[in-house]
Amino acid sequence: MRKALLISVLCLGVMMLWAGNASAFHDGGVAACNGCHTMHNSEDGQPVDPLHPLGNPWLLTDATPSDVCLSCHSTSGSRGVWAADPMIPGNEHGGGDFVFNVEDNINDGHNGGVPGNEIPGYKGGHTPVELSRSVQFPTGDPTLPIAPGGTFNSQWLGCSSCHDPHGNEHFRLLHSVGEIQGGLYTFTAPAPDAIGMTLSSSANETNSNHTAYKSGVSEWCGNCHGDFHNTSYPTTLKHPSGAALGGDVAAIYDAYNGTADYTGGQHATAYLKDVPFEDPAAAVNSTVGPTFTSKVMCLSCHRSHATSAPNAGRWDFDVTLLSEDGEESGSYAIPDPYNYTEQRSLCNKCHVKDEDDEGSSP
Repeated sequence: MRKALLISVLCLGVMMLWAGNASAFHDGGVAACNGCHTMHNSEDGQPVDPLHPLGNPWLLTDATPSDVCLSCHSTSGSRGVWAADPMIPGNEHGGGDFVFNVEDNINDGHNGGVPGNEIPGYKGGHTPVELSRSVQFPTGDPTLPIAPGGTFNSQWLGCSSCHDPHGNEHFRLLHSVGEIQGGLYTFTAPAPDAIGMTLSSSANETNSNHTAYKSGVSEWCGNCHGDFHNTSYPTTLKHPSGAALGGDVAAIYDAYNGTADYTGGQHATAYLKDVPFEDPAAAVNSTVGPTFTSKVMCLSCHRSHATSAPNAGRWDFDVTLLSEDGEESGSYAIPDPYNYTEQRSLCNKCHVKDEDDEGSSP
């Protein structure tokens, strides 16, 4: 009797802990194993995974690790990363939306809408292996078997390639040094130091509410992509990453306030969410511009999940004016942060090469 009572009390305690700490689902201590795993590879007497009728290799409740993640993180609430419609992406929290993977064309360069010139949506970012949101990628990226610049096999790519589903102390549960995915691959660079904006249902990334990148971003991306921008893959690339901006670029960033006002910006309000930088003093609500020691990083130009621009660009690198985005392809138009019809590439936030363009003014 005492044993039965003890078991009942323990079960009640676990239920109360789960009910009161739903946000801690991944912390490894809430007895929620059955949120992702099934002991007998069955639910209601039926196999849960048609791909593995003799037993899912991880005893998951769905076909792949990413499918399990997307059962909670696709379209539901503020934490959705795969919206239902590529023309209506979810709230932007910094990473981008995987829904753009299913677009038929994201080419907004010249003649991008001409048949034969299409750029399929899966070239707009990472392509996780999954079946629940799209049947197009059961074995990963159709054209890139290996991560550009590195050795990571695209057939392994899923949510758990970057995030630890069991939880850890790092930013967004990112993996750190060591084996990932049961030993399929090993990371040599630690998780980046960053602070994320609150994932509330009404929150959208703004210049005063954004991810604060402090250090280690480019090095962490290099776990899969190598020293991509600082080596000779596939040809000699000139743009540095993980490198200090220097005084001249920092001053340009501060002064640049769009094509229409490229000298009117102020250091105190210079931060642009669409062109973030890395700095140990970064804060989620900071609006200040960079210093000469702040760094350019992979995520200064790219988002980590996907966008409606090729190569997960924060803006489309192929358009002349940001207002042209979406015109050729009919895909989602990435919003112009300056809301100016003649606004040119956001490369100008650091390089100000649009100063002589018609329509710009000092």
